Amino acid sequence: MNQASVGFHCPECTRSSGQKIVRPNQLISRPIVTQVLIALNVAVFVYGLGGGGLSTSQDMTIDGGLIARGWTGTELVGVAEGEWWRLVTSGFLHANLIHIGFNCLVLYQLGQVLEPVLGRLRFGAVYFASMLTGSFGVLLLSPDSLTVGASGAVFGLMGAALAVFRARGINPFDTGLGGAVMINLLITFTLPGISVGGHVGGLIGGFIAGWILTDLGPRVLKDPNVALGLVVLLGAVAAGAGIAIA
Repeated sequence: MNQASVGFHCPECTRSSGQKIVRPNQLISRPIVTQVLIALNVAVFVYGLGGGGLSTSQDMTIDGGLIARGWTGTELVGVAEGEWWRLVTSGFLHANLIHIGFNCLVLYQLGQVLEPVLGRLRFGAVYFASMLTGSFGVLLLSPDSLTVGASGAVFGLMGAALAVFRARGINPFDTGLGGAVMINLLITFTLPGISVGGHVGGLIGGFIAGWILTDLGPRVLKDPNVALGLVVLLGAVAAGAGIAIA
């Protein structure tokens, strides 16, 4: 007889059951989307350092058409001039090593928590919706600033985590997340050279996206695909609003 989780099974029954042993490390879902996003940010940063046509400094002369509002050498151009893709591409550029290092570290930490909970597709939707609401915040509050960085999307992941904890009845200040959000907001509003619109816009957008997926969706919408569609719509509305006010 072979010992089983409940009682004993004969060898023939054990072989016919097709029972598999699952180890604890097999239950952990790898944050693939998180890793891909970090790799994209690092790749663009390294490409910029290599002189491939991108500049990640605030005093750039040629921006490669990626920064939210950049200098082409003759004039300032941006979303207002029809280059709408800058709403997204600016979120993958960083000013220096500390800038990208901090953003990727927080992205990795939050991704390990959120991606297994939300699922890869929904996690990616929250990230890009937050990036677009952050871009909208930049265009609303500081449209003439040279803005780069993934911090809008990262703040959005913080907001989404707050929504997840709220839906599960967890006080974010008991986990350390609440304090981290407060500290980052304090830094945002007190230190110069930080995009208030990008951070606050991303935080609000991420919280709304997380609330749709973890509260409104299961409680009211019932269909997870409808909830995902609303998150995509949130990003689209933010992009359209940013283009409209640019």
